[in-house]
Parts: sequence; C-alpha cells; structure tokens
Amino acid sequence: MAMPQPSVTERQPSILSGQPGKKPRQFRSGSLRWALLGPALAIIGLTIIYPLIISFISSFRQWRLIDSPDPGPFVGAANYTRALSDAGFINSLGVSAVYIFLSVSLTLILGLGIALILQKPTPLNVLTRTFLIFPFAVAPVLKGFSWRFMLNPEYGVYAKMIGAVIPPLKGYVWLGHEFSALLVIAFSEIWGWAPLFALMFIGAIGSIPAEATEAARVDGATNFQIFRKITLPLLAPVIYIVALLKIISAFKMFDQIAIMTGGGPGDSTQTLYYYVYQVAFRNLDMGYASALSYILVVIMAIISTFYVRTLLKGD
Repeated sequence: MAMPQPSVTERQPSILSGQPGKKPRQFRSGSLRWALLGPALAIIGLTIIYPLIISFISSFRQWRLIDSPDPGPFVGAANYTRALSDAGFINSLGVSAVYIFLSVSLTLILGLGIALILQKPTPLNVLTRTFLIFPFAVAPVLKGFSWRFMLNPEYGVYAKMIGAVIPPLKGYVWLGHEFSALLVIAFSEIWGWAPLFALMFIGAIGSIPAEATEAARVDGATNFQIFRKITLPLLAPVIYIVALLKIISAFKMFDQIAIMTGGGPGDSTQTLYYYVYQVAFRNLDMGYASALSYILVVIMAIISTFYVRTLLKGD
C-alpha cells in the first residue's frame, strides 16, 4: 500500500524559524530593535546632539580662547543681548537680507523663464533639460574659484565678455566694489539653482490641464494673458515652496563668500553665517559665537516651520 507523501510545506523548513513545518516568527523583541539601532543612535548622539548641548551651554558663558582654553563663568543672556548692540551683527543681518532678496528673486525669475522656454517637449528642449541639473551638481567651493577666476579684470572670460559688450565696464573690478561683489556672489548661486528650479517648474507646468489654456485661446487670450491669469496662479504653490527652500539655502551661504571676497570689500558681503564663523574662528569668542549660532538656528527654524507646514498641507 502506497504511503502518503508529505506536502511541500511540511518538507521545507521555515527560513526564519529554523525549524521545519512552522510558520515564520515575527521579531517581537525590543532589545533586538535597539541593538540594531544602537550604533546609528550613538553616532548621532556623539556628532549632533552632544555638540548642540555643549554649544547651547557655552552660549551662556564667557569664553574667549585667547584668554583661556576652558569655558569661563556663566553670564546669563549677556551674549544674546550683546548681539542687539553689535554693529557687525546688525550689518550681517542687512547683508543677508539683501543677498537673500537678490538670490531668491532672480533665481525664481530666471528659473521660470527657462521653464517657459523649454516647456514644449521638442527633441532639442528634451536634450537641453538633461543638462540643466549639472550646474546644481557643481560643488560650492568650485563655483567660488571658477567665478573669481572668470571675473578677473585681466584674464577672466566673463570680465572680457562684459567689457566687450559694455565698454564702460572694461577692466571693472567686480569683486572690489560693495554692491557688485554681493551681486556676483548671488549670481554664482543663481547659476546653479535657476536650472534646478526650471526643472521643477517644467514639471508643474506639465500638470496644468490643457483644457484651461485651450479655452483661453478660444476666447482670444494672448500668451501673456494666459501666463498671468492661468499659468502663474496655478504655479503659485510651487513657487512658494521653492522660494522657501531657496531662502533656507541662502541663509547658509558660506563657501563662495570665503573664497571670492572673504566678507569684503570691508564688510559688504559679510552675511550672518559668515559673521558667526569670523567671531568663532578669527576672534576666538566662542561664547558669543555660540549665542549667534542659536539666533541663526531660531531664524532657520521659523523659516523651516513655514516650509514644512506648506508641504504637509499640500498647498
């Protein structure tokens, strides 16, 4: 008499349980989870949380490295109130505001202009879109060196081209004058961010219903009227989000300033981020620099809150 053959399920051992004929067990042990997360949490704690705590405590202490390698006595909120009467800090806020306005507004305008030019999916436009991401991928340090070299009045390519088109600007020292130096630094960032924003706007324009623009054309609307009445209002949520993203990035501008101008001429390109660096690593006033850092953190947190809330609302 033939014996019944075991089923496939009975013959194959369970991979997770290690025993034949049993269903896989789910990991329920909390200790195993913490063991897997432990190394990552330890690294985060040592490299992020611990320095944040130490710097926050230092912001309430008097600590100048030229006087002592160890933190000095507690001074309460004196480092924070000192910022209100610090001419360098107030100047850095003004420079940051001007830089952010130039950088954000020009990036949005140029990015939207590029998107409108390349929105039609022609073969040439599609090929051009593939190259738009490359400027954003360039390292900020390389941007600074490149723009400083190309704007050199003696042998810079950009300086020669501008001088040929506008003769009064021939030999003009772009990084030697207050407003032009800040404008050049802004353009070094716009050069990388505008193509990225163009790609975002192209995607947003592609999601606009074609029926809306076709109906407007039937009613006799011009291209400018379609852009002002239909395209721009529908792009407003995207513009708002990318503007907040660019503002956050602009607050952290450091590399190009350090390489191209060093905060000069004078203090005309000394943004808040760069001023904190000078106070900490040139003046060696670690207590005051820590307080300035947390003022910057508060400003960034407020802007980031608007950004996150906008994303979560889906506006």
